[in-house]
Amino acid sequence: MVIFFAQGVAALSWMPRIPEFIENLGVSKEVWGTLIGLGGIGAIIPLIFTNRLVQRFGTSPIIRTTSIAMIGLFMALPYPTQWWLFLVLHFSLSFVLSVFNIALNSQAVVFQTSIKKVLLASFHGAWSIGAASSAAITSLVAVFTPLKIQMLVIPLFVLVLFIWAGKQLLTEKEDSHFKEKPKEKAPSWRKSPAYLWLLSVGLFAGMWPELVVMDWSSVYSREVLDLDPARAAWPYTVFVAAMIIGRFSITRLTVKYSINRLSQIGGLFGTLAMALAIFTSSTLAQTNQSLALFSLCFFFAIAGIGIASMVPSFYSAAGHISKMPTPAALSRMALFSSVVVIFARMLMGSLTERFGLPLAMIFPIVMFFAAALISAAVANRNKRLEQEQAIAYPPTSPVATIDVAN
Repeated sequence: MVIFFAQGVAALSWMPRIPEFIENLGVSKEVWGTLIGLGGIGAIIPLIFTNRLVQRFGTSPIIRTTSIAMIGLFMALPYPTQWWLFLVLHFSLSFVLSVFNIALNSQAVVFQTSIKKVLLASFHGAWSIGAASSAAITSLVAVFTPLKIQMLVIPLFVLVLFIWAGKQLLTEKEDSHFKEKPKEKAPSWRKSPAYLWLLSVGLFAGMWPELVVMDWSSVYSREVLDLDPARAAWPYTVFVAAMIIGRFSITRLTVKYSINRLSQIGGLFGTLAMALAIFTSSTLAQTNQSLALFSLCFFFAIAGIGIASMVPSFYSAAGHISKMPTPAALSRMALFSSVVVIFARMLMGSLTERFGLPLAMIFPIVMFFAAALISAAVANRNKRLEQEQAIAYPPTSPVATIDVAN
């Protein structure tokens, strides 16, 4: 859980200061959207082979190695003043993060499956705590701390956490024990189960509003609400804080409710809240800046709670795809969503440049609603399977069986 927290701190160490990165590079919002989109291509390449790395070396060595590489890349991020050099660094960072995330989530999913308890939401909640802490600290120091100093101190702190927590990961023997037994050789991409594609689309739709808030909330606060750098980070900090509350509530709620049903309900409320956040804040910005900021933070809090279970629910569902190992399913879902995110980020930058950020936010709002619909479909499917199993295997007294060799 500490590693999830540390990754959240590192991931958000630069996000609240995106306007400064754009200014340093001297690019438009459309070009910025293209840069972060193309940089995401680096996340695609590892998804082709990470599954084999996990099967061969286990998850723990991969997590330790990529965590150190990640820190070096974060430290270098504020130095480029030319767009192509920033693209190279962002591409490399995406590459390393991709390997890291697949290994870390694979260990978490297999572990929670082995103990038959939903823990992934709590792990992601730890990530959210790290992200919120980083965003809050960044907003406080942004006024008087140079960007390069900040991007040196925070990653060094994260490195210390990675080194300490790396000692607590599963040992080689434990990793082999928790590693799931292969169900079957994973089918080709062309023959992937339809359910895998449904989860892949749901994963993208569920993570996209969160990514947009991460990428654009500080820009929105600076340019639409005309806030100073310190207050510009408040909306995202509130959003992530709400996700923390939501994700740490999931383990308790899933005792009674399906996690996909929680995602469905949260998605519907979150869609409405995000739409109201943009509409009310942009309307009030010209007349009452403080009220506009309060409105944005208030509705972002509701949206944050609503989106809390989205990504954990789709990742958890990947552990129940028949005839496919969980690392293979996660890799394909991540590959699909990464490819789509590249073009989605380009589109978001283009929409922002052409129509303005308030109108461009319709895109993530629509995806929020789509994720809620897909969560409903997954929840209904799971409920139907449970009913079919209850009919096929009605409760009876113990029945002796005899294995007959073919």
